[in-house]
Amino acid sequence: MRNNRGFGNALTPGYWNLFTRFLGFRHHTHTHIMHIAIIGAGLAGVSAAWYLSQTGHRVTVIERDAAPALETSYANGGQISISHPEPWANPGAPMQVLRWLGKKDAPLLFRWPAEAARIRWGLEFLRECLPGRTRQNTLAIAHLAAFSGQRLKALREETGIEYNQLSRGVLHMYFSPENLHHGEQQHKILQELGIGSRMLDRDACLELEPALAHLAPHLVGAMLGSDDESGDAQRFATELARCCREAGVEFVFDTSVASIEADGQRVSGLSLRSGNGEARLLQADAYVLAAGSYSPQLMRPHGERLAIYPVKGYSTTMELAQPDKAPTVSLTDESRRIVCSRFGNRLRIAGTAELNGYNLDLDLDRCSALLRWAEDMFPGACNTAEPNYWTGLRPTTPSNLPIIGRSRLANLFYNTGHGTLGWTLACGSAQALADIMNGQQPAVDYPFWKSR
Repeated sequence: MRNNRGFGNALTPGYWNLFTRFLGFRHHTHTHIMHIAIIGAGLAGVSAAWYLSQTGHRVTVIERDAAPALETSYANGGQISISHPEPWANPGAPMQVLRWLGKKDAPLLFRWPAEAARIRWGLEFLRECLPGRTRQNTLAIAHLAAFSGQRLKALREETGIEYNQLSRGVLHMYFSPENLHHGEQQHKILQELGIGSRMLDRDACLELEPALAHLAPHLVGAMLGSDDESGDAQRFATELARCCREAGVEFVFDTSVASIEADGQRVSGLSLRSGNGEARLLQADAYVLAAGSYSPQLMRPHGERLAIYPVKGYSTTMELAQPDKAPTVSLTDESRRIVCSRFGNRLRIAGTAELNGYNLDLDLDRCSALLRWAEDMFPGACNTAEPNYWTGLRPTTPSNLPIIGRSRLANLFYNTGHGTLGWTLACGSAQALADIMNGQQPAVDYPFWKSR
């Protein structure tokens, strides 16, 4: 990461960019400066815009909504989960899914009837549950997550952005001996990977987070991911977008990408349609696809299949009625697959996974399950009379590995498919993408996308 603190910190990152361009200086002198168009202004797209702009590129971001991060990134669980590299697809997953069948409030819900895309994705998911593939995927996610955490800290130091961040870690709570045993196994893996974590007994949990006191009879232990953080992802994306604008990035909102136009093996432009129906063609030197769950639709006409399926997640955000009863450490309930993060005077509860295509209807049973969890865990802490429910589509690959790298179209690159780890992996993915587009080797051991 370059240092913009010269001249007594008198120049903001944006003015420093303009100043160095004016003088003809380049931080990577061999980088060919391009006009890059990014599709999507969620966490993946805004992060990519930041890192690409920092190497001197002219960047334009196209977003169909009126502001950044109003879809999948809007109300997620708020965790930077470096301590959770284990993918959904693991040897224990198939049996667990079978146990959840038929339960309306189960952590994973598979809606019927299933379309062909879901069946195909499900079969690929089962293949990724093989022990060897799970180990391989865990390592890849861990490497990228640790790298991303480093880049996030550097970005925060450089920009000074605020987003209700807390650096107290994430506490993975276990309410059964079986879950505790699994946590101990995960702790050993994290130690091998050099990711900060430690096992806590009941008393240590209560010392770290007094709001858990009434759960003492049920809590058997926990693992603290000490490298983890929490905060408001939508606010992070909004603040980073502001920094991007100061660095010269252009955002085009209320505008959809109808199609990616190609001439032979290269993209010739993006066919855009604004909110008022106006159509135009945007041309650039290179393009980044960061459209989340909608990425496969844009690439299907070009013969490249992206194994991304929209997995619906839910959350509720509530104002605190009694702040002293609410946690200040971000929590993960490993038995229910529910996470909890505090943003100042708000508490967010998020979780569940639902496979039901692109359906965004709120299921009241699943909403109620989150509310009950909050009431059971922290009675009286939240204003439960006015819960703010939300649902969004996580762009999930069968392996849980995001797709980062060059597409089959020579000047189109991917930064998509981050699933539940969108914010955890955002900065590292964007830095790696910028390196790839600048012709450099990313400083992280990860299986970057190679078009077939």
